[in-house]
Amino acid sequence: MSRIREAFANGKAFIPFVTCGDPDLETTAAVVRACAENGADLIELGIPFSDPTAEGPVIQGANLRALTGGVTTDKIFDLVRDLRRDVTVPMVFMTYANVVYSYGAERFISTCRQIGIDGLILPDLPYEEKDEFLPLCRQYGVDLISLIAPTSRNRIAMIAKEAEGFIYVVSSLGVTGTRSEIKTDLASIVEVIRGSTDVPCAIGFGISTPEQARKMASVADGAIVGSAIIKILEKHGADAAPYVGEYVKSMKDAVRG
Repeated sequence: MSRIREAFANGKAFIPFVTCGDPDLETTAAVVRACAENGADLIELGIPFSDPTAEGPVIQGANLRALTGGVTTDKIFDLVRDLRRDVTVPMVFMTYANVVYSYGAERFISTCRQIGIDGLILPDLPYEEKDEFLPLCRQYGVDLISLIAPTSRNRIAMIAKEAEGFIYVVSSLGVTGTRSEIKTDLASIVEVIRGSTDVPCAIGFGISTPEQARKMASVADGAIVGSAIIKILEKHGADAAPYVGEYVKSMKDAVRG
């Protein structure tokens, strides 16, 4: 069983997202540890990219701050090596295909395996092109996480059948960011997924409140939150870890409902 599946083994999962290096790597390390200590079941680590097409203004700002601060892929690998001394929950990278290409796909994916990264989410990698990375991911035991969006429609079952780790269900069209309400008919998307695979699915994009998280977890196997956490980081900077920890705890309690 992949380690990512374990994140969903004890009930509904809460998955926080953090951009590495915003505002600096020391803060990222403290925030990731606070997430783990407060019940995060799996943690998504964003590797910043200069043109993050799936991101709204909040996470774009985090990318910019991290890159301006001199963050590199190698520094993020070192960060994970350090975190893995005491953080045991599954961790996945979320980044863009270009970041993996420019580093060298095999070098990147084999390093993920070596440092204890369990999966890879590439929002700009179309399902039809996943074979660029899938054989390497399988070779090194890193799950290539599939995304399913409201526009996937007749491809949902096809994508779900081949999915591994967990399925990232995109709650609404457009980019990441908090939303006051999520109107997509997610239940019917999840129903198709459940009919095609036993791989767990978690809903992300637009979730910020415990109520939203509870609702999404009632439909799927977990909830993913990014922008709301980045906003706490924006507000508190280097002192953000305890505030993020508190938020993660409230969200975790909500998804467990």
